[in-house]
Amino acid sequence: MERQTVTVGQFFKEQGAALEMKLLSGEGSLERVIREPTVNRPGLALSGFTRYFAYKRIQVMGHAEVYYLRSLRREERVARYAYLFAYKIPCVVFSRGLKPDREFLNAAAEAGVPVFQTPVVTMKFINKATLELEMMFAPRTSEHGCMVDILGIGVIVRGESGIGKSEAVLALIERGYSLVADDVVRGVLVDGRDVVCTSSELTRDHMEVRGIGIINVAQMFGVKAIRKEKILDLIVTLKAWQEVTDVDRLGMEQEFVKVLGVDVPHVTIPVRPGRDIARLIEVAAFQIKLRKSGYNAAEALNKRLLAQMAGQAAEAMTAL
Repeated sequence: MERQTVTVGQFFKEQGAALEMKLLSGEGSLERVIREPTVNRPGLALSGFTRYFAYKRIQVMGHAEVYYLRSLRREERVARYAYLFAYKIPCVVFSRGLKPDREFLNAAAEAGVPVFQTPVVTMKFINKATLELEMMFAPRTSEHGCMVDILGIGVIVRGESGIGKSEAVLALIERGYSLVADDVVRGVLVDGRDVVCTSSELTRDHMEVRGIGIINVAQMFGVKAIRKEKILDLIVTLKAWQEVTDVDRLGMEQEFVKVLGVDVPHVTIPVRPGRDIARLIEVAAFQIKLRKSGYNAAEALNKRLLAQMAGQAAEAMTAL
């Protein structure tokens, strides 16, 4: 598991267009690191109270901050700028299309702090930027395997090279399900509880099929055969039949594996010639879907057996 390090340049490149950000100054300082995944309004710091100043965050200047600074004399304003930039802040964003004065730009340039401008309303910018920063800072991992969406259940199929992962996923795609990723599945932890998976931009829509080569799934099966991202609900491991010595024939106890600290249901499927692996993966996904709705077939059958045994014991006692 790795936690992302986010620079101002990365944030601007990935979210600048969506947040309508324009770089005003500091093009050479975009490598500055954003250390906390949220934003801050530095009004209290500008007024002189810096005890709890969240300087590690992106600083947003709205109407309140800008008009407060405009109410000060030039000498006092310059002193407040110097006080602000004495801290290692990542960058400053002026919202609502507000413009920084020349003294502010000079102080920012001297401190090496990038300055941006956006026409977006202050609170809207704060809300959206915070959501995007949380996603960019979220812990990430990668899994070797293929991922497919089966009726809303995100399934990673993994196993040794040549075991038949791609062939099984290809058969599932032919049945109308959607490919999420092939070969390498990238996962990110969202809200501390869901692992959202996707593929790399470079290989999206493509699969490698042994003996055929690279195929474009979207071109071959249509856009409905591709899913950009999906929450991980199940991991299926394919193993050669002779390597699986202990198989749970009833499924009373669900096995789990940890991905980014989240317990994900896990199923091992033995592979040998003649078995329809795609169908078995499909059924495993259906089983998880039923369990999510509160139904467990093994438990239901076990309760029926116990009830029948209890009834037979009662009849035997009555006969005595």
